[in-house]
Amino acid sequence: MAERTACVERNTLETQIKVSINLDGSGKARFAIGVPFLEHMLDQIARHGLIDLDIECRGDLHIDDHHTVEDVGITLGQAFAKAIGDKKGIVRYGHSYVPLDEALSRVVIDFSGRPGLSMQVPYTRARVGSFDVDLFQEFFQGFVNHAQVTLHIDNLRGSNTHHQIETVFKAFGRALRMAIELDPRMAGQMPSTKGCL
Repeated sequence: MAERTACVERNTLETQIKVSINLDGSGKARFAIGVPFLEHMLDQIARHGLIDLDIECRGDLHIDDHHTVEDVGITLGQAFAKAIGDKKGIVRYGHSYVPLDEALSRVVIDFSGRPGLSMQVPYTRARVGSFDVDLFQEFFQGFVNHAQVTLHIDNLRGSNTHHQIETVFKAFGRALRMAIELDPRMAGQMPSTKGCL
C-alpha cells in the first residue's frame, strides 16, 4: 500500500503555513500556530482520527485570529486532498456522534469531490476565552473547499460552548477516520457509480 502522506505549504501576505499529514498514523500531533484553542481542537482531529498532523503557521495574529484559522483550514484541506490520492478503495462516507457531558454533536462527511458545508452549531457564547467561535465556520469552509468534501455538522444539544465545539471536532476526527479507511472489499475500486470522485 502506498503511503498516504502529504506536505503542503501555503504562503500569503497574511499567513505562512506548512502542514504535514499521515492519514494512516497513530494520532501524533505537533502544532506551532499561536492560537491555543485552535491547537486544542486540531489535537482532537489527530487523536480521534488516528491521523498524524504537524502544522506550523506564522500569521497576522496582531490583527486577529481570522486569517490564521481560515488559512489553516484551507491548507489542511489541501493536504487531505493530496494525501488521499485517487480515493480508490476508501469507504468514502463517515459519520460519528460524540457526547461530552451535556453536549452532543453529529458529523457526517462524504469524500465526494464536491465541496459543501452545512454547519448548525447554536453556540451559547460568542467566545471561549479570547477565541471567537464564529471562526470555526471559516475553518470548516476552507477545509471543505480544498479537500473537496461534503460536510454536515450538527450540534444537537449543549449549554457549554467549549463542550459544543469539542464534540464537533472529536466527531469530525471520528468521521474522517471512518471515511478514509481502506475497505478490503473495495480494493482498487472507485466508491462511485460515476467511476470517479
